[in-house]
Amino acid sequence: MIKDIILPDLGEGIEGAEVSEVAVAPGDTITAEDTILVLESDKASMEIPAEVNGTVTEIAVAAGDEVKTGQILIKIEISDSTDAIVEEPVLSKETDQIATSTEKEKPPEATLYPAIEDTSSTENVFASPGVRRLARELGINLQIIKGSGPKRRVTKDDLNGYIKLQMAMSAGSIPAPQPVIDFSQWGDVEVQKLTKIKRITGERLQQAWQLIPHVTQFDAADITDLDSLRKEVKKAGAEKGIKVTFLPFLMKALSVVLKEMPEFNSSLDHNNENLVLKNYYHLGVAVDTPRGLTVPVVRDVDQKSVFELSDELMDLSSRARDKKLKPNELKGGTFTISSLGGIGGTGFSPIVNPPEVAIMGVSRSAWKEVYDKVSREFVAKFIMPFSLSYDHRVIDGAAAAAFTSRFADVLSDLDHFKD
Repeated sequence: MIKDIILPDLGEGIEGAEVSEVAVAPGDTITAEDTILVLESDKASMEIPAEVNGTVTEIAVAAGDEVKTGQILIKIEISDSTDAIVEEPVLSKETDQIATSTEKEKPPEATLYPAIEDTSSTENVFASPGVRRLARELGINLQIIKGSGPKRRVTKDDLNGYIKLQMAMSAGSIPAPQPVIDFSQWGDVEVQKLTKIKRITGERLQQAWQLIPHVTQFDAADITDLDSLRKEVKKAGAEKGIKVTFLPFLMKALSVVLKEMPEFNSSLDHNNENLVLKNYYHLGVAVDTPRGLTVPVVRDVDQKSVFELSDELMDLSSRARDKKLKPNELKGGTFTISSLGGIGGTGFSPIVNPPEVAIMGVSRSAWKEVYDKVSREFVAKFIMPFSLSYDHRVIDGAAAAAFTSRFADVLSDLDHFKD
């Protein structure tokens, strides 16, 4: 039995990558753990495993090729038929309400709104019988849709995307194109191309801002005692070669509050009708790299010590800057934290990272005179400003205020950080 190895989902925000190395050749006998390709994207360098045991029969890509999620990479004659699992795709809700497709192929991932071709083109249209039948039923000319599959094949996702585009245009939700302006008429200019990661991040943030009703709650925490504890832990960490910052303490505190307020550790389902509460605590951490912002995910934060989190953060941050993160390390987050405390600022409103429903932004801490009601005197306290942006469809203002207040309380209770 021949198994098609396709490019898996590379993580949130990564639509494709370039083949930097082909590690196998036709006739090679390989195991499921063997690396078949090495890919290079703006976010990471990653190795793609074979997935099954068998013999390579065909290689569909070469070094230097650009590949997209869902594209066939190689074909393997498997030695164990139970290794091959073919998933049947499901139509989007919008299309399924109009007609039912019998297409059985696994399509590559298409963009939200596919490009539309020039209708005067005379090129043959590649599409499966199921896609052709559905297009005929809906009265859609496949020739105007730009296919994202091999040989520009029009996939089911391309057709779904085209339908969504027409619906969005009818609802007036497609923004008007930006006017072309010649800025050089007023002086010297320099054109600098955006990196791929910045373009993708920008598109995702714009979409999140348009689709999610954002509200931001601002607060501050007294971290005077926590600062003293961190200095002690920092010295112990230095002896182990581990750099200890405030971030792992904040992550531990967040895991405590997220357990108490599970709606902040949730996602809306695809119908926006049900809330999926997650019983795991994987925190995305925004990392600034020379190519733009990336968000690796630290898993099971509630089960790790401050030292373990510090060590993992050092590793993830280093590999993020060197583009060596693995695809699985960029997805699965339940809540995101963006810390700008090491840079500056007194506050900011981060944008929610879907499908999450909330994100925390941390700004630079500073010593301030705070009135002590017990001593009736002003005393110096180390104050950390922070903010919580949230999806108002899921979280209301009272819950957000309770969350930030509880988070500040946890930071002041050092018992939460004793491992």
